[in-house]
Amino acid sequence: MTLTKDESGREGADDPGDMTGSGATGDAYVPSRRRQERERYRRTRARRATAIAALSTLVTAVVLYLVVIGAPGWPRTRETFFNGQYAREAFPKVLEGLWLNVRLLLVCGAAVLVLGMLIAVARTLRGPVFFPLRALAAAYTDFFRGLPLIINLMIVVLGVPALRLQGVTVDPVLLGGTALTLTYSAYVAEVFRAGIESVHPSQRAAARSLGLSNRQALRHVVLPQAVRRQVPPLLNDLVSLQKDTGLVSIGGAIDAVRAADIIVGRSLNYTPYIVAGLVFVALTIPMTRFTDWVTARMDRQRAQGGTT
Repeated sequence: MTLTKDESGREGADDPGDMTGSGATGDAYVPSRRRQERERYRRTRARRATAIAALSTLVTAVVLYLVVIGAPGWPRTRETFFNGQYAREAFPKVLEGLWLNVRLLLVCGAAVLVLGMLIAVARTLRGPVFFPLRALAAAYTDFFRGLPLIINLMIVVLGVPALRLQGVTVDPVLLGGTALTLTYSAYVAEVFRAGIESVHPSQRAAARSLGLSNRQALRHVVLPQAVRRQVPPLLNDLVSLQKDTGLVSIGGAIDAVRAADIIVGRSLNYTPYIVAGLVFVALTIPMTRFTDWVTARMDRQRAQGGTT
């Protein structure tokens, strides 16, 4: 390996991949001229790519803006959907109703995770004695994954009170939350089941060889790996649940959507719907970005051998 002198007079490794080159006197490492040129080239390309992306985004935004405002019906659309007066009136009421959506997300999310895990475990139980349990769990997931959520909500929110059962609540919030839990538990159960089945059988066999029972192997070996692998899709399901909490308004619960609907019914202006939609988007984006970050982090760990 040859050594070359850079502009400062120190000797450095001519090989750009050599990270141990240093001066003859044992000074700190100084990159070679070739490596410095490569780093400058990379920075130049990164700045160029950023500038092109920004310019492209700006041009696209301007074109879309001109197309929208140039439409013949834009003045009427702006007055009907983007009225500042109704937006200011709706915003505090929508925020007040959003608190109900947040509470539904927290309670239903926890219930969905627990029920989904139980169903997934029931579907993965081995042995002929557990066949009825496996069949019931499979029937549950097939039914509620196939049933549209809006129909499930109507059946539970409107059908249960019609039965007039003693001791059964008729609160639309509780009934709507129950419908959300029933539907999303079926989806989450399949996510958990996929994670459980992705764990190699040798893991369970190794746990049994160490003296663990089937239940202990499932709890201490299989489930931790399965849950860790399925974190990104679970977060995606929670993002969807967060949006669908707005559907409880069909039963009369005053959430963000229902608060907007009340103002729309009184004013015949649809701006409150836009406000409610933007509020849900603002609530969803942080969770979506967190999901992307977790996914990228787990991909990096898996590539480095840090996640099994």
